[in-house]
Amino acid sequence: MILIADSGGSKTDWALVEEEKADNRQILKGRTQGLNPFHQSEDVILHALECELNPIFQVMDLKGGCVHTKDDVIEQITKIFFYGAGCTSETSYVMRKALMKHFPKAEVEVDSDLLGAARAVCGYEPGIACILGTGANSCLYDGKKITQNIPPLGYILGDEGSGAVLGKLFLNGIFKGSLSEDIKEKYLKWSGLTYPQIIDKVYRQPLANRFLAGISLFIKENLKYYELRDLVIYNFQCFFEKNVLCYSSDSIRTLSAVGGVASAFEGELRACAEHFNYKIGKVIDAPIDGLIGYYSETV
Repeated sequence: MILIADSGGSKTDWALVEEEKADNRQILKGRTQGLNPFHQSEDVILHALECELNPIFQVMDLKGGCVHTKDDVIEQITKIFFYGAGCTSETSYVMRKALMKHFPKAEVEVDSDLLGAARAVCGYEPGIACILGTGANSCLYDGKKITQNIPPLGYILGDEGSGAVLGKLFLNGIFKGSLSEDIKEKYLKWSGLTYPQIIDKVYRQPLANRFLAGISLFIKENLKYYELRDLVIYNFQCFFEKNVLCYSSDSIRTLSAVGGVASAFEGELRACAEHFNYKIGKVIDAPIDGLIGYYSETV
């Protein structure tokens, strides 16, 4: 069996599939906390695997009625493909060591979440692959590897197109007056927050990017307001102008994306791409299903 993982800042999606079957390959999908070797030590990652991933294996019905123990499953895993945020060339060895300790019989490959996204939406075809969720990232992909990457810079300096930046634009609009008083009142009632509480969440509380990105849920529910649709499109336009248009390939004009913001505002993303003369390929919420398909063709 092979184990595939896609890990972001808050969650890791896992898929266990049988290597030899052509059909019905998927056995299990599960979710644990996000695993990031930039922020977490090897011991912390191992503890998460033991406490969160093992229980998923423990209760799994592998062969039509026989419940296997976690040790049975671990023994049968021969390959692991882990894609994660924070898995750079400098830090991926931490994740690799933890996985090799937990799965001693498995070959382990660790790569960035961006490469995982590219393989999930582009497969073996060249294209521009994007992550548009809480944060944003993009790359030029040749069908095998990333050939160019415009640095996203995070939500303070960059991350155009992301949920966090959309939230920043929205709060700026309701408090500086470019968005209507009706939208402002509706959001404050929806969130249950006051102006001082919002300022505290953005400037004093941890994970401000997640708070800001959460505002996209309100925006999605209220796209009947043309002002909010314009805000979404403006956010995507900035993403194209500062990222997509910088890639040095006139022949690649297809862009595919993963992430909650991409899937929630797919119509606006397609309209923006058409404006810049790009074609949209796949748009999916999470990479894990695309990665299952990718490895169905290679193993």
